[in-house]
Amino acid sequence: MTADSRASWSEVEEYLESGLSVSFPLAAPGSPRVDYVVSDDRDIALHLQLGPRQRIPSSPHPLIRVEEIAHQGLRMARLRTTRRNLQRDFHDLLCAVADRVTVEHRTPEQAFGETVRAWRALLEKPRELSTERRIGLMGELTVLGSLAAAHGWATAVESWKGPLGEEHDFSAESYDIEVKTTSAEERRHSVHGFGQLTPSPGRPLWFVSVQMTRGGSAGRTLTQCVESVRSEVAEQAPTSLDRLDALLDGVVLPRDQDDERWRIRTVPLVLETDDRFPSLDRSVLGGLPKEAAERIKNIAYDIDLTGLEPSPGPPVALCGPFHLPQ
Repeated sequence: MTADSRASWSEVEEYLESGLSVSFPLAAPGSPRVDYVVSDDRDIALHLQLGPRQRIPSSPHPLIRVEEIAHQGLRMARLRTTRRNLQRDFHDLLCAVADRVTVEHRTPEQAFGETVRAWRALLEKPRELSTERRIGLMGELTVLGSLAAAHGWATAVESWKGPLGEEHDFSAESYDIEVKTTSAEERRHSVHGFGQLTPSPGRPLWFVSVQMTRGGSAGRTLTQCVESVRSEVAEQAPTSLDRLDALLDGVVLPRDQDDERWRIRTVPLVLETDDRFPSLDRSVLGGLPKEAAERIKNIAYDIDLTGLEPSPGPPVALCGPFHLPQ
C-alpha cells in the first residue's frame, strides 16, 4: 500500500472480520516509519519507529500498552489496547497519534503524550485534590528536587514513578524510594498494600517521612512547586519535559487560584526499610490456612515513626538538605 496519513476504519474493519493481517504505511517515503497494523489474530496496533536517542512512550493508562519491539531491523514502539471491545475508539486515538508524528513531526513520545493529555482534558471531569494528596505530591516533588541535585533533572524525572501508581514512588539506578507526607505533629503515615514497603529483590528500599505545616506568606503552593519544577526541567533537561508533563497529567492539579501555602515542618526522616522497619508483608498471614490467606488481597494500616533516628548510610540524593521547589 502507498503511504497515507490515515487508515480508514472501514478498511481496518474488513481485515479484522476476515482474520487477515495487513500493514498500512502512514509516513511519507524517507520519513521514520509509522505503520498501522492489523494482525491475523484480529488485533490492531500502531508501530512507530524510534530514533537512536528516542525513548519509548510511557502509558499512564492500564488499557493502553506500549512495548518496544524490533521489526524489520528497526527499533519501534508498538501501541495497542488490552480491551478489544474498545477497538473502534482506540483506532481514533492511534490515528491522532500518527497524525502528530507524520503531520506535526512530533516524536513518538511527544505525540502519544500530547494525544492522551488532549483526550483527558476533553473527557475528564475536573476534580479537586484532597489536602492529603496535595501535600503528598509536594513531598514527592521535594524528593524529586533532591534527586535532581544529586544526579541531574533527566535522571530524576526518569526515576519518578509515583503518579503512575507503581509500587514505589521512585526507582533510582540501584535503589527505590517511598515518600510519605503528613501535616500531623506525629510522623504517622498510612500504608496501602503488602508491597508498598517491601523492597524489590536486590534493591534497597528507602523511606522518606516528610512533615508539612501551613506556611502563611512564606509558604509555597502546589502550583508554585509544579511551575518551579517545570521551569527547571525546561531549562536543564528539555528532552525530559514531555515525560514530566505526562506524569503530572496523571494528577488533577488545581485549576483555579491555589492559595494553600505549605512549608516543611521538620527535617525529613530517612529510613531504610530493613527488618527493623515497622511494616507488614504477606508473611503475617502465615498462621492462616493457605486457602484463607489467598483470599486476602490487600491491606491498609498506619505506622508511627515518631522518635526514630535516621538510618546510617543513605544514598547521596537523600542526604539533604530537603526543601520545597523554589
